[in-house]
Amino acid sequence: MEAPILLNPERRMLSVMQQQPSMEWSLESLLSACNWTDQAVAVGAGHGLTNHGYVTTTEDVTRSVNLAKEGIKASDNGLLEMRLWNWIKAADKATMANLQASFERHEAGPGVGLLKRIGVHLVDGIFLADNPEQVEGIIQQRTAFIESLPRTTEELSSELLDHFKSRRGLIEISESTTRTWSITEAGSALGQDQLIEKQAIAEITAELLQSDAWKDAEFRAFDVTLESATPRTGRSHPMQALIERVRAIFLEMGFSELVDDYVQTAGWNMDALFIPQDHPAREMQDTFYLDSPASIPLPEDLVKAWGDIHEHGGETGSVGWGGAFSKSTSEKGLLRTHTTVNTIQYLAQNPNEACRVFSVDRVFRKEAIDRTHLPEFHQIEGIIMEEGANLQMLVTTLKTFYAKMGYPEVRVRPAYFPYTEPSLEIEVKWRGKWLELGGAGIFRPEVTEPLGISTPVLAWGMGLERLAMLVLGLDDIRQLYISDLEWLRNQPIL
Repeated sequence: MEAPILLNPERRMLSVMQQQPSMEWSLESLLSACNWTDQAVAVGAGHGLTNHGYVTTTEDVTRSVNLAKEGIKASDNGLLEMRLWNWIKAADKATMANLQASFERHEAGPGVGLLKRIGVHLVDGIFLADNPEQVEGIIQQRTAFIESLPRTTEELSSELLDHFKSRRGLIEISESTTRTWSITEAGSALGQDQLIEKQAIAEITAELLQSDAWKDAEFRAFDVTLESATPRTGRSHPMQALIERVRAIFLEMGFSELVDDYVQTAGWNMDALFIPQDHPAREMQDTFYLDSPASIPLPEDLVKAWGDIHEHGGETGSVGWGGAFSKSTSEKGLLRTHTTVNTIQYLAQNPNEACRVFSVDRVFRKEAIDRTHLPEFHQIEGIIMEEGANLQMLVTTLKTFYAKMGYPEVRVRPAYFPYTEPSLEIEVKWRGKWLELGGAGIFRPEVTEPLGISTPVLAWGMGLERLAMLVLGLDDIRQLYISDLEWLRNQPIL
């Protein structure tokens, strides 16, 4: 069998090892003997020689336990259970109410759970321990564990290690691999004439072929069966790709796109949609009201029409909401909380023209950020206004849209919204479960009649981010806005 052609680093490494055939070579000794500075060169050469059977590689994997971010804080300030236990011992009255007053909310709740698991319980609202010495002992063991780091996993108690692995952010485990190399009999037997370093030609050029140099040249071997590197090219963000997909579907269904301003009045954003002025959605925790402009003037006749509807139902036959309607409340400036504010304005400007319009745009609500909520997100909005529009047309349109999105199983169920009647919620079948994706309905007369609209208006809206979580299989909405290039590269093309 013909001997394999070695690369120059492999030749140098094997030539050095032949000089001391009984030696077990470390990475540092090889770097020094071969006059290398790059560890990757030595490791790569060792891997190649091992594959050829000239060298044996021995790997020793060490797992080290180090303090993570929260662990460093615990080392400096004490573990949470230790600080809570010290507080209990020093407090005149160790009650839950006093503990919540003395510790932050994010510490009090988890801390009580930690204490319960080591024998501290709430009895008639007071913290008591059945065996204080046992509690002290457990806390001391945990403190000693934290203070002893960094150490290898073999040096630590497996019970304590498992405990701290279950607690977020206290420790982190890293692996390091130490390699050594030993020459085999086949490696020792290889002649020095085969270990002479030569310049290997990796590319055949016209100049090389026109001369006789190729006859004595050594050509670098390539394994064409190996997987090639995937080229990294630019691509649309998954959210932008999804927006374009939604746009394409609506345009294909005969809709026109509507784009409008973020800044609106409370009148158009809420009053026009028959949302009462004392509705919880008006409160500051739900809506971003603006200082500039704090107020935006509205036409007197429009405000009067809304006021009549809200106070006593106007000419619609409704009884309205009762109470006094405030023009100043209606003129407050805000960031829109839904895109319906723009479609209702479009309808007001074109009350007698049949239309099918949609929008995919940003809306703003003062939400606490968590895995399913963001203060700024996108909403998909659709409107059909034409003679004869009915609930069956609305349901069919929604089913067609979701079928084109790849979700043929769609159902609707009754719901309540202040501005539609009847109202319904849309659900799609995903992984065997029904998921609610949005709301829909037919605008009430209290919405359409003040604007001079006499034909039925079908409307629906849904959150784009929730749809994105469904399409991309996410369980945390925040992943869509994290600059994680590896995750972005691995997302499917929508």
